[in-house]
Amino acid sequence: MLGTPAGGLPRLKQGRRGTNLPRMQRSDFEYPLPSDRIALYPSERRDRSRLLRLVRATGRISHHRFAELPELLTPRDLLVLNNTKVFPARLIGNRAGLTSDRPPPGGVLKAPIEVLLVRPLGPDTWEALVKPGRRIRVGERLLFGGGQLKAVVAGRGERGLRVLRFEYEGDFDDIVDRLGHVPLPPYIRRPDESRDRDRYQTVYARKRGAVAAPTAGLHFTPEVFADLSRNGVSRCEVTLHVGLGTFRPVAGDRIEDHRMETEPFEMTPGAARAISTAGSAGQRIVAVGTTVTRVLESAFREAEPRLWGETDLFIYPGFRFRRVGALLTNFHLPGSTLLMLVCAFAERDLVFEAYREALEMDYRFYSYGDCMLIE
Repeated sequence: MLGTPAGGLPRLKQGRRGTNLPRMQRSDFEYPLPSDRIALYPSERRDRSRLLRLVRATGRISHHRFAELPELLTPRDLLVLNNTKVFPARLIGNRAGLTSDRPPPGGVLKAPIEVLLVRPLGPDTWEALVKPGRRIRVGERLLFGGGQLKAVVAGRGERGLRVLRFEYEGDFDDIVDRLGHVPLPPYIRRPDESRDRDRYQTVYARKRGAVAAPTAGLHFTPEVFADLSRNGVSRCEVTLHVGLGTFRPVAGDRIEDHRMETEPFEMTPGAARAISTAGSAGQRIVAVGTTVTRVLESAFREAEPRLWGETDLFIYPGFRFRRVGALLTNFHLPGSTLLMLVCAFAERDLVFEAYREALEMDYRFYSYGDCMLIE
């Protein structure tokens, strides 16, 4: 069972920029989770996953299947989804020595190497996480697919990050699609399989660029969308390309000292109008996932919404939500920034009670697991 951190909720202090932000520790968001509750595979059908409903005002918890979501929402709700598309960003290759070296005799290559493409920096240039990073020097050559794709290490950053300059013939995306692997989260301890290309992707994914799926959206099906439309629930889309930072642990124990990595976002003028109109008309905005929440609370902080940019917004208890009225989200890692965002939206003790009940009722956790609707 979940344990509630000793001492109850922390007391508030005067935070940054004159706002009241609670003094909280990372340990306040830890909980024990048996390894067998981590979903290694998705449910047989997307909309057969389970849905825990938590009503903030009363603390009431009820249990459903995701296919029942249209019955839980109202005709005045606006559903906002993240249409980012995961690409097979994980490449397995070999080291081939420094650019100053002669080609390896007889085509013999050095040790294997794993690369996770994080974000493009320019034409044919990417920031990437390289393992084992400590051994990779600037100027080293990397080969993928027997040389179908080549890279030179052009620079180095922190925590294993490198700048790679690629060489190839043809279309880069096509080559990566052919050679790459689905970048499953590290807690899914198995190799990726062909089915992951479909299931670690929302059915409405359109804009390529994410290295992790917006997992709250994995439960939707065309049938659920049809039922939502029949019930009068409107929807629109934004884009946030989920980056490596979604898996970064909170550095240190004082959560207010943690800094999020930036992630690019964008939305169409039509989506911005729909969200602004919903807010003005008193409609409830239902954010599908923490990524959508961060876009909405970043882009609509001023009178005029930002249609594109980058966000490093870190949401934790004490944050004042201005747009999001309900949140659909999966069950998150202990001590993660995602769990802290959920505890900011609903009182931490309510969230922990919901997690406790989910564990008792055998809910599945994390990316391929079940979800909860917080109203």
